[in-house]
Amino acid sequence: MRYVVVDSNSSKDYKLKGTEINLQLIRYKKLLTYLEEHLSEEINIQQVESICCYSYRNINRIFQAIHGETIGKYVKRLRLEKAAQFLKYSNMGISQIAYQVGFEDRSAFSKAFSKRYGSSPKDYRNNSEAIRQEIQKNFDLRADHNCQKLQFEIEVLHNFDYLFLEYHGDYRDMDKVYAHWQTFLESIEQKGLLSQHSILMTEIIDDDEIGDHLNSRYRHALILENSLDFEPPELFRIKTHKRQKYAKFKHQGSPKSLEGFYQEIYAFWMTDIGYELVDAPILEFYPNFDENLTEDSQITEIYIAIT
Repeated sequence: MRYVVVDSNSSKDYKLKGTEINLQLIRYKKLLTYLEEHLSEEINIQQVESICCYSYRNINRIFQAIHGETIGKYVKRLRLEKAAQFLKYSNMGISQIAYQVGFEDRSAFSKAFSKRYGSSPKDYRNNSEAIRQEIQKNFDLRADHNCQKLQFEIEVLHNFDYLFLEYHGDYRDMDKVYAHWQTFLESIEQKGLLSQHSILMTEIIDDDEIGDHLNSRYRHALILENSLDFEPPELFRIKTHKRQKYAKFKHQGSPKSLEGFYQEIYAFWMTDIGYELVDAPILEFYPNFDENLTEDSQITEIYIAIT
């Protein structure tokens, strides 16, 4: 399948077709989008009730049944995981990180972070740096001095809309990830959306080394070149990617070897890359995707957001 960057009109309306529409499911998907877009803000109970057409108590019960945690605990967990990412991959001050993820008081942030991760934000940052240095050693410290630096390109992806299905679970459970991928492909094919020109990607929301790996979010997606004339089925959602600059890396080989490639990227980020990371999901594209390809022939283009 070919790979191009689509620049679409983000103001498109996605019309509904047919009469049998699950309004409760639509509202639930709108709630997830709302929480993601306002993660650093205090939960607006009135807004949540307006989106769901339920009392906050009742929607909380439904949410907990689906996610295993209340809306408040869900938001707090994601805020702390976001803070851990900043501590691990940026030089941002701790007070600034606390504010960035929605804590106005540094001491309250430190207390919540320590309870979640078992160490203070400062100790967590120091330990992350020690681990990064250890990973560098595991890559032989480039001791032969013949190893090239990591190769990458700078690329800007413009606005585009994409349809996605979100996977919750362990990235390392490849059988489940592949099963989810097949479900995604079969669903878009049934809707007549899959063709030889389709552009497929994966959006990696969470770092499973930071968060609860059993709740990590991983989105299989199809870039939309035109508006849909029907409501996305079941738990499928539509989102707009905003213009962003990326460092683009190319990996060839089995998806099972991607974890080691990512470790190398981040271990040598400071020395080889030198760009400031941006708080945005990682994107993976598959320019030569073909189910008949051998794993060793597969190409994955990795996009990591930078300033």
